Formats: sequence, C-alpha cells, structure tokens
Amino acid sequence: MSKSVVVAAPRGYCAGVDRAVVTVEKALDLYGPPVYVRKQIVHNKHVVETLEERGAIFVEELDEVPEGATVVFSAHGVSPAVHAEASERQLKTIDATCPLVTKVHNEAKRFAADGRQILLIGHAGHEEVEGTMGEAPDRTILVEHPDDVANVEVDDPSQLAWLSQTTLSVDETWETVTKLREKFPLLMNPPSDDICYATQNRQSAVKQIAKGSDLVIVVGSSNSSNSVRLVEVALEAGAKASYRVDNAGEIDPAWLEGVEKVGVTSGASVPDVLVEGVLDYLTERGYPAAVEERLTEENLTFALPPELRKDLKKRG
Repeated sequence: MSKSVVVAAPRGYCAGVDRAVVTVEKALDLYGPPVYVRKQIVHNKHVVETLEERGAIFVEELDEVPEGATVVFSAHGVSPAVHAEASERQLKTIDATCPLVTKVHNEAKRFAADGRQILLIGHAGHEEVEGTMGEAPDRTILVEHPDDVANVEVDDPSQLAWLSQTTLSVDETWETVTKLREKFPLLMNPPSDDICYATQNRQSAVKQIAKGSDLVIVVGSSNSSNSVRLVEVALEAGAKASYRVDNAGEIDPAWLEGVEKVGVTSGASVPDVLVEGVLDYLTERGYPAAVEERLTEENLTFALPPELRKDLKKRG
C-alpha cells in the first residue's frame, strides 16, 4: 500500500483573522490586561485559549464589561445597537471587524437607504449574520438554504437585493441565488461578491485535493462556519470520507484503517501549528511527509483598526 499525504494551500489564517488576533495582542501590550473581547475574536478554540492566557477576557455581551474598560469587537462584526450600547457605557472600543464584513454592512445600509428589501443568505444565530441584519433589521429577510426560497415572501419584488455571509459554501450560495432569481427576476446583485476571497480559495483548494483522497481532515473549530463548509465541499468533490478536528488529539485512529491517500486543510481562523500537529500524527502512523498542493498565492493584508493605530503612534 503506497501511502501519501497532501496538504492544501491556501489554508489557515486569512488577512481578516490575522488582523483581529494581532489587534487583541497589541491591545494587551499597549493597555495591559485585562482587555475585554465581545464574543470569540475568531472562531477557533486554540486562539481564544492562547489569548485568555495573556489576559484577554471573552464576554458574550457588553453588560459583562466594567464601565470605562477597553473592549475589542470580533472579526465577525457587530450591529449599530452594540456600538450605541458601548458608547452609552463609556467603553473604549477597538473594532476588529474584518474589512470584508464591513463591506457587506455598508452594502446593507446602502440598499436599505435606497428603499430595497434585503435577502441575506446566511446561517441564523451566526454573529456575522446578526451584525449585518442589525444594519437594517426591518428590511432584511434571512434565507438559510436553497430549499427556503419557496417560502420567502417580500413586500415588493421590484425592490429587492441580495447579500450573503462571507464564509458560506460558494456552490450552495449560487444555488440559492439562482432560485431567488427565478422567483424574483428583478433581484439586484451586490456590487461585488460577498463571499470572501479566503473562503473561496480554501474551498477551491480542498476540491483540488479531495478528488483522489480516501480521507480529508479539516482542522477547525465546530463553530467556524468556513471550517464546517470545507468538510461538506471535500465530500461533494469526491473525498471518500472527511472529518473536522480541532487538533490532532481529536483524530479517531479508525478513520485511517485502509486509507492510502490523506488530504489535510484548515479553516481561515486556524493557526498552522495545529495543522503541523495533524501532519506529525500521520507521520507517526507510517505516512510519508506531506506534499503541499498550492492553488494560488494570497498576499492581502489589512491595516490594524484606526483606534489602535492612533494609540500605538502616541506611544511611538
């Protein structure tokens, strides 16, 4: 049996996640602990635990933050109501919302101002969806799956636009859009695709390695939408099996029985040290060193939030 391991690239950290994590690290350096963070800064257990060790305190809502304290908003974005509450409680806020999520918020505001109703494709309860819906709550309808389109009812079919969560399955989103367009032919597109470049690249890269794989291991946390999607995409692309793990410790040895070709990738909020752990696990079990298959280069970087840049400059 000739075993092989292929690791997908791009994988792991995207520009928005990197910026958010560095924002919390710099805030801890600059202001000293504790620095409060509303929700998980990014959806990864390892990252959150590492920042907690350094003095970050993660809270669900702002009423858990002492008045006047420093609070960072997560990469997933928040609604205007959360900004207003922070202002009322005199909290020092640093907004680490990914610029690609901010773009969707701005589109929602613009469509609502133009009198359009917004069909937002996304997952109920996801922080990003809650933040985007908060921009125009009375004018936004959530559409979760292609099958939901049949039940969508709107005020005026000629005044409609669609937006999407940035971390969805590209294929499923287009299936939903196609069904929406069949039902509402005058549906307006966003100015540019909302699914972020990193989500698209990671899905394309996993498709590339999944075709001939007996098993695809996706490293990522269970609440990471883009990591969960990678498992689905791998199976749709032809992988015989695919599982998500937070780290190598969650791999079930039974998954490897009779498996020759293993593919490995990770979601956009996963540090590469966790992928290395999975590759080491495979090596210990007789698999050769991994070969990387690179789909494309990613060179995008985002500047740190302006509030933080200003304070860093002062400290000079």
